[in-house]
Amino acid sequence: MCADTPDYKDTLNLPVTEFPMRAGLPKREPEWLARWEEIGVYDRLREKEGRKPFILHDGPPYANGHLHIGHGLNKILKDMVVRSQQMMGRDSRYVPGWDCHGLPIEWKIEEQYRQKGKNKDDVPVVELRRECRAFAEGWVDIQREEFKRLGVTGNWADPYLTMDFHAEATIAAEFQKFLMNGSLYQGSKPVMWSPVEKTALAEAEVEYHDHQSHTIWVKFPIAAFGGSPELIEHLQSQGAESQPEVMGAMMKMAEDFGHSHVVIWTTTPWTIPQNRAVCFNPDISYGLYQVTEAPEGNWAQVGEKFILADDLAEEVRKAAKIDAWERSFDVLPAQMSALQFAHPFRGLEGANGEWDFNVPLLPGEHVTAEAGTGFVHTAPSHGDDDYQIGRKYGLEMTYNVLEDGSFRPDLPFFGGEVIIKPNGKEGGANKAVIDKLVEAGMLAARGRITHSYPHSWRSKAPLIYRNTPQWFAAIDKDLGDGQDTLGTTIRARALTAIDKVKWTPQSGRNRLYAMMESRPDWVLSRQRAWGVPLTCFVKKGALPDDPEFLLRDEAVNARIIAAFEEEGADAWYAEGAKARFLGDDYDAEAYEQVFDVLDVWFDSGSTHAFVLRDRADGAADGVADLYLEGTDQHRGWFHSSLLQSCGTKGIAPYRGVLTHGFTLDEKGNKMSKSLGNTIVPEEVVKQYGADILRLWVAQTDYTADQRIGPEILKGVADSYRRLRNTMRFMLGSLGGFDAAQAVDPAEMPELERWVLHRLAELDVQVREGYSAYNFQGVFQAVFNFATVELSSFYFDVRKDALYCDGDSTRRRAALTVLDILFHRLTTWLAPVLVFTMEEVWLERFPGEGSSVHLVDFPETPAAWRDEALAAKWAGVRRVRRVVTAALEVQRRDKVIGASLEAAPVVHVEDGEVLKALKSVAFEDLCITSDISLSGDPAPSEAFRMPEVEGVGVVFEKAQGQKCQRCWKILPDVGTHKHAGVCGRCDEALG
Repeated sequence: MCADTPDYKDTLNLPVTEFPMRAGLPKREPEWLARWEEIGVYDRLREKEGRKPFILHDGPPYANGHLHIGHGLNKILKDMVVRSQQMMGRDSRYVPGWDCHGLPIEWKIEEQYRQKGKNKDDVPVVELRRECRAFAEGWVDIQREEFKRLGVTGNWADPYLTMDFHAEATIAAEFQKFLMNGSLYQGSKPVMWSPVEKTALAEAEVEYHDHQSHTIWVKFPIAAFGGSPELIEHLQSQGAESQPEVMGAMMKMAEDFGHSHVVIWTTTPWTIPQNRAVCFNPDISYGLYQVTEAPEGNWAQVGEKFILADDLAEEVRKAAKIDAWERSFDVLPAQMSALQFAHPFRGLEGANGEWDFNVPLLPGEHVTAEAGTGFVHTAPSHGDDDYQIGRKYGLEMTYNVLEDGSFRPDLPFFGGEVIIKPNGKEGGANKAVIDKLVEAGMLAARGRITHSYPHSWRSKAPLIYRNTPQWFAAIDKDLGDGQDTLGTTIRARALTAIDKVKWTPQSGRNRLYAMMESRPDWVLSRQRAWGVPLTCFVKKGALPDDPEFLLRDEAVNARIIAAFEEEGADAWYAEGAKARFLGDDYDAEAYEQVFDVLDVWFDSGSTHAFVLRDRADGAADGVADLYLEGTDQHRGWFHSSLLQSCGTKGIAPYRGVLTHGFTLDEKGNKMSKSLGNTIVPEEVVKQYGADILRLWVAQTDYTADQRIGPEILKGVADSYRRLRNTMRFMLGSLGGFDAAQAVDPAEMPELERWVLHRLAELDVQVREGYSAYNFQGVFQAVFNFATVELSSFYFDVRKDALYCDGDSTRRRAALTVLDILFHRLTTWLAPVLVFTMEEVWLERFPGEGSSVHLVDFPETPAAWRDEALAAKWAGVRRVRRVVTAALEVQRRDKVIGASLEAAPVVHVEDGEVLKALKSVAFEDLCITSDISLSGDPAPSEAFRMPEVEGVGVVFEKAQGQKCQRCWKILPDVGTHKHAGVCGRCDEALG
C-alpha cells in the first residue's frame, strides 16, 4: 500500500462476535445446566398446549454404582429422541426411573454385615430392607446428577422408583392379577440357581463365560432285557411269528447284549447321583462295540461291550484309551426300548439302597451326534430337557442339592459335599463323584473342557440347574379374562403383539419372537428379602394342584394394596400382617404367608402400570411410543414388560422398540477394568465436555456395537471444532442484521435461492431422520452441509459481498439467508449438541428466559424447493471444482499467492452449462478477480479433471491493480474518487 493510500480496514463489515473459538465446555456446561433449571425449561415445554404426546418410557437403570459408558450412550440416545420429538411439535415427556430392588443391593448390605461380623439371618427383615432402601436412595441421587451432567432433560424432580410406595403397591396389584386369572402356580422344576446368592435367577440375569469343566464318560451296565411292544413288533417283522419264536429271538438278543453298557458323556459329574434315565435318539445310528485290546489296568477293559453312536465311537475309543475293538452289530431303536441299565452306584456298599433301581433307555429328540456318545444322562431335577423327559415318562424328581449348592447331609457318599463354594470356586462334589465312579469301576474316561457356561451377571459365579419349589406364571394357560384381542394365552398374545410393534432395527423383532416362541413358564419367585413379596397365601396341607391351595379373594388383595400404598411393601413383614390381611373371614392359622420376593424383572416389567398408566405425565392409553435399551434387553426388560403386560391387559406396553449395541474399545475389545481399556463418561466430560460425548453418540451407528477411545474422541473433537467455526462465522456476520431489511426469496440472487433449496431438502431429511431415530444420518447430513456446502463454498464465496458491499441487495440477501440458516442449524443440532447450540442461541438472543430448547424446528416453505435451479447449480459447481483445482496447482507452484491474483480462461464444451456460467458472476464463485468463459475447445496445455469431462482451464494472471479495500486485481483501480479502490468499493465508501 502506498504511503498516501488510506487504510480502509475500518470501512469493511468484518465479522464481530464474542463467541470464542475455544469452547471451554467442561467449565461452561454446568452454567447452562443451572440456567435451564432456573428458568424451568422442561416445565415450560409442558405448558405448550394442543400438542400430541410422545412418550419414551425409561428402562430403569439399577441404583448401585457410577455410570459406565453404556449408561451414557443409552441416556444420550433417549435424550436425542425426546428433544427432537419435542422440536418437531410433540409434547415429548420423559420420566427417568430407577430399578431399586433385588439381589445386587441386598448383597452389598450383606457384605457390610460380614465386615462387621454380623449374620444376615440374625437381622430383622424390615431392618435389612430399610438399609437396602437407604443404599438405593444414595445411588439414585448420585446417578441423577451424573445423568443431568450429560445434558439429559427430563422430570428429574419427580422420577419413578420401583421402591416408591405406590410403585410397590402397583407391582403387588399386578402380581395379584396373575393370582386371580389362574396363571400363577407353584411348581417344582429345575431353574437356574446361584449357590453363591442362594436364589433362583431368570435367563435375563444370566451371562455366559468360558469355564473349565470336568468331562466324564460313564458306564451304565445292562440290568434287564424286557419284551417291549416295540421289540416284539420288530421281531415279528423279522419272521418270528409264534410266541416260542419271539421268546427264542429275545433270549438270543439278551445273550448278545450280555455284559454291555451304554456310555454317557457329561460335563457335570455332580449330577450323576440324581440320574434317573438315559436318552437316545431313534434317528441316530448306533452299534455294539466290544473291546479287543486295551492297556493293562485301563478303565475300559478287554471283553467289555459298549453301545455307542457310530458317528462318535472313534472319539470315545480315543478318550477311553482303547487300542482296538470290534463292532458286532447295529443296535436298533426297538432294541433300545427293551434295555434297562443299572445306576453306576447301584449295589455299592454303604449306598443304603439309594440307587437300587433300573435306569430306562428313553427316546429324546434333544439327543444329537455332535458330541459325546449319542446317549444323554438324564437327571430330571437338573436340566430343562431332563425335566421334560421326566414329566413325559414319570421319572422321579430328586431333592439332593440344597440352596447353598451342597448335597443333603444324609446322601450316601456325598452328603455335605459342595458344588460351588461361597467364593464362586468349585467345591469337592465333582471330585467326590468321579472318585466314587472310579472305585465302582464305572468310569470309562475323564478329561477337561473349556466351554461357554452360565454365570450370574451379579456375583459372576457359575450357576447350576436345581430343582426347587418356585412360583411360575403359566404362559400357555387359557386366561379366560376377556382380553382376547391378541390371543387367549400370554405366549399367543406376546407373539401376536410383537408383529404390531415397530422395531428399530427390524432384527430386534426376530430375536424377541424366537425367544418368546421357545421360552418356558416365567419363574416369578426369588428367595431373597429386598423386593416386593409375592402377596399370596396358601392353605396348609393342600397340594399345589388343589383348587383351594391358593387363596383368591379380592377383599384380601385390596387390604394388602391399601397397606402398601401407605407403608410400602414392608407392611408384609410387620408383626400380625397375616391376620391383618386375611381379616375375619379366614383363620390365619389355616394359611401360610409366602415370603419369596418377586423377580426384579417383574418389577420393571410392571412399570407401564405405575408410570405410563398412573402418572399425570404418563400415557393416556398406558402404552409408550418407544422403549429404548441395549440389545441385551430382548431377554430382559422388553421381554418381561411384554410378558407382564400381555398377562394383565392383553396388549404390548409399547408401540415402538429401539435397540442399541454394546460399546467396545478402539480395537473392538470388550471393556474391562482389568484390561485398563474402560472409558468412563465422567472422564470424557472432564476432558472434553458432555457435548463431545453426545457428538460421539450422534456420529455412531448405534444399532451395531460401537467403539470409543482416545483417538476416536480426538476425531470427534475435530469435527466439533469445524462445526463450531461455522456457527461462529454466522454469529459474527449477523451481528448488525436487522430483520426489517430482509430480502424476499423471490428477489434474491440465484446463489441464495440455491441455499434455500438445499435447506428445503435438508428439512425433509432432518425430520425424516429424527422420526426414524437415525441420528447418525441427520448429523452427517447437517454436518456436511455446514462444513462443506456452507463453510467451504457459500461462506467462502459470500465473504466478499458481506465484508465489502455497501447496502446492496446481494449483501442483504446473504444476511437474510444467514439468519435463516442460523435458526435451522441451531435447532436441528440442538437435540445433539445441547450445550453448544444453547451457547450459540444466547449469543444472538440473550434474553432472560431465552433458550433454543424452548423453540421448534422452523417450518421451511416447500416453495423454496427449485429442482431446475439445483440442476443448474450442480453443473456450475462441477466446473468450479476444475477451476479451483487448477488454481491450487498454481498456488502450490508459488506462481500465485491467492486466487484473486488469477483471471483464468475456462473452456466449456457443453453449451447449456456455458450458458449457465455466463448467467452468474462466475468469477465471484471461483474467488478470482476476473474470468473468461469460452465455448472453444480447450488447448492441450489446459488443466483438466478426468471426472469432469468437457472442461479445461488455462491459467492467466489478473490484469490491473490490487484494490486496497477488497484485494481484487482490476483495471479500474485508482480511477475513482477514493484512492486505490475499485468501482464497487468506491461506491460503498460513498
